[in-house]
Amino acid sequence: MATSKAWKLRRYGRLVPGSGVTGAAPWKIYESHAGKPHIFITIVESGYLLVQQGIECLDSILLLCGSDTLKIHQRSDNLMFRFTPKGEGRLMRMQFDGRTQAEATKRCSAAVEKLREYAAITRDDALPTLNQSPAEAQTVLAAAVTAEPEVVQGSLSVKRLTQHYLGEAAVILPEAYRHCFVAQGELEPILRLCLLDPSFPALVEKVEGELRKLREE
Repeated sequence: MATSKAWKLRRYGRLVPGSGVTGAAPWKIYESHAGKPHIFITIVESGYLLVQQGIECLDSILLLCGSDTLKIHQRSDNLMFRFTPKGEGRLMRMQFDGRTQAEATKRCSAAVEKLREYAAITRDDALPTLNQSPAEAQTVLAAAVTAEPEVVQGSLSVKRLTQHYLGEAAVILPEAYRHCFVAQGELEPILRLCLLDPSFPALVEKVEGELRKLREE
């Protein structure tokens, strides 16, 4: 099975279910250090992210499950995943390895570019990192993952719309942006024709690329 390049992690943590009730430590932390195998992530082309320590699989995350089920946030050299399959919440955090933080952040950003092929990722400097204490992380994380989408009134700038369509800004669009002039029942055959066109995936990639350019303007 073909896979992408693997990225080495310094630390990996996942929220322990029920820790708030039992009083146990809320995060189970795995670290790469002397005497322990390296921790690394691999993105499988079929749409799974695997977290491994040596030959042991610590976790697997399905990336093709939609933005309602999977939320991914980046902060510096850290990534946070909030995964809610069938209503069961899972929280995972990972810190990338590097000789310096700048190098670790660069490797994290390289992984993010690959992850964007499967899911939307937002950048949030308020998110906790694996350097913070569990109590600090819990406070910041609770605020981050429960934030409601912003309800926007009036018109939006091109940059704001671009961020929305790229999945980088959680907003509820005004009523004026919700009208569709394609009659019900006409969209499906159009989509089928597009999907049967071998050049359609390349067009989608070009559109996404142009959206990213508009976002930077």
